Amino acid sequence: MQQDCLVVGAGFAGSTAARVLAEAGKRVLLIEEQETVAGHCHDYQDSNGITVHSYGPHIFHTNSKAAWSFVTRFARFNSYQHRVLSRIGDQFLPFPVNRGTINMLFDLSLTAGREVRAFLQEEVGRATYNDPPQNFRDVVVSQVGERLYETLFKAYTMKQWERDPEELDPSVARRIPIRFDDEDRYFTDTHQGVPLKGYTRLVEAILDHPNITLELGQDYFDSKKNVDAGLTVYTGPLDRFFDYKYGELQYRSLRLELKTADKEHHQPAAVVNYPDQRPWTRITEYKYFLSEVSKRTTICYEYPQSRGKPFYVVLTADNLNRRERYMEEVKTLDKVIFLGRLAEYQYYNMDQVIEAALRRVGALVS
Repeated sequence: MQQDCLVVGAGFAGSTAARVLAEAGKRVLLIEEQETVAGHCHDYQDSNGITVHSYGPHIFHTNSKAAWSFVTRFARFNSYQHRVLSRIGDQFLPFPVNRGTINMLFDLSLTAGREVRAFLQEEVGRATYNDPPQNFRDVVVSQVGERLYETLFKAYTMKQWERDPEELDPSVARRIPIRFDDEDRYFTDTHQGVPLKGYTRLVEAILDHPNITLELGQDYFDSKKNVDAGLTVYTGPLDRFFDYKYGELQYRSLRLELKTADKEHHQPAAVVNYPDQRPWTRITEYKYFLSEVSKRTTICYEYPQSRGKPFYVVLTADNLNRRERYMEEVKTLDKVIFLGRLAEYQYYNMDQVIEAALRRVGALVS
């Protein structure tokens, strides 16, 4: 089959790349291993009339004009502002850590930002950690001290990654902000929200172009011998592309357990973290995202696991070294672009992978 371009994967990385190529006049074949588009952003409406995110909660947030301009071409978004709580005993504490978190947890009445800073400086001053930070624990303890680390971060992180936080690369923790006021939104980006008709409909709209041919249920490694393309944009697993030449890269997966609660709401926010010994890491209540009205509610328990669909890259020294060896192989290929979380073995937010696709693929056709 003759095509100008082959795109592998119909998540945001592949779909954005396909659209850019199609609008530049290229004939694009997009193949997707699953029977649905949108990758980990896939969603659907359940029997309660609630939009469920198939692979856990996804909230679009960005400061990128390019990414926001792109997605809003294809969907209308609400202005949902994400808030997360951490449950400690009977308390629901704001997360990330802010003034309210500290006041509730330690029964204090701090009112000014300087008081919060002074409190955290005192906590950090009593702590022991490596400076500069060498791992996840060092980063968190150097910002909030050992008591907050032990209460809100340690057990959650061990459940999430199934390894001691001291084995994790410092970059895993650098995405966690600390607030000195009562700002309780999880994100503070200029643009935030959830597409009103869902992410699946958004991706379907991105792919609705006469130059794009979409084939679902197609494994690239079974079909590539039948496709003759001048350029391939690959968004699948990096190690699989090279037949695991340097060994498998590790990922964390999730077992997602959906339940229906026979009440209007189950919890006081869309996402509640459980940084304790319970086997789940968090519970998501989906109706918050689109303010959907129902007498019942759909909730999702997340149980991290080592096997299954890859969700999160595991940034340990061994995995990062293995990644570098694969990326050296990538440099030897002149007709393949490796794009996205799996193909580059790095964490991307939705807006970041869209921006990367616009920039890298756009540079080829400009």
